[in-house]
Amino acid sequence: MTRLTSTAPAKVNLTLHVTGQRSDGYHLLDSLVVFVDVGDRLTVIPAPDIRLTVGGPFALGVPVDDRNLVLRAARALAELRGVDRGAALNLDKHLPHAAGLGGGSSDAAETLRLLSRFWEVAPLPADHPAVVALGADVPVCLSGPAPLHMQGIGDDVFAPPALPDCALVLVNPKVDTPTPEVFKALTRKDNPAMDRVPVGADLDTFAAWLDRQRNDLLPPARQIAPQIDRVLDRLRLLPAIKAVGLSGSGATCWALVNDMAAARQAARAVQVAEMGWWVAPAAVLRG
Repeated sequence: MTRLTSTAPAKVNLTLHVTGQRSDGYHLLDSLVVFVDVGDRLTVIPAPDIRLTVGGPFALGVPVDDRNLVLRAARALAELRGVDRGAALNLDKHLPHAAGLGGGSSDAAETLRLLSRFWEVAPLPADHPAVVALGADVPVCLSGPAPLHMQGIGDDVFAPPALPDCALVLVNPKVDTPTPEVFKALTRKDNPAMDRVPVGADLDTFAAWLDRQRNDLLPPARQIAPQIDRVLDRLRLLPAIKAVGLSGSGATCWALVNDMAAARQAARAVQVAEMGWWVAPAAVLRG
């Protein structure tokens, strides 16, 4: 193959309950995760070695050395599958930094998918130790893009009951909320688990269920980025919105709507009111 391109879909936590912490520091989570058709773009072409370039609207500050999970994922796959060819990877960065959307983890997962095709080798399973070692969100990103129920440190994933048809509006006030800082500010780490996802729920029932769940990282995230409350308040004012919440450690907030037409209309309303924010209507991926 001479060239392959794919999208690393953003991961959105519709719920995020922190239920404990292991002795090695990893937090135990209980989360309903969806993936959307908004994300970074990855392209690969032949090269004598493994290399990475970064472009796109959020390229500034993205490392191109081993701090980048894309390079680490590529080198791990090459070593484990005995690949003796290179690959020139280009990451077109469209997701904001430190945004609670699993950008780096999804980029790494998509790198593993893309290079397994490019090099024509067997893909790594999501529970492979090398995948887990890349980061707690990489296994769930590699298991997507269908909706998933994620538990443990992110390595225990399974399919939830079918979710109703819906779409999302994603809004980020362009403020970083680095995940380590948010977890450090978390005051309680043994919170109750999430309720069971309702079976056969329509959108209104599902939205009501979401309203009863939590993102335990919202309180510490709003301490770091008070703008989160402004985003949530803005979204709640829109008539089409069924439920709102914070994704991951933030600062990206989500709003649940009926369909993409409603998502595009709501996104336009927010963008006109807040020109400095990152706003995206997003389709929920089903697989």
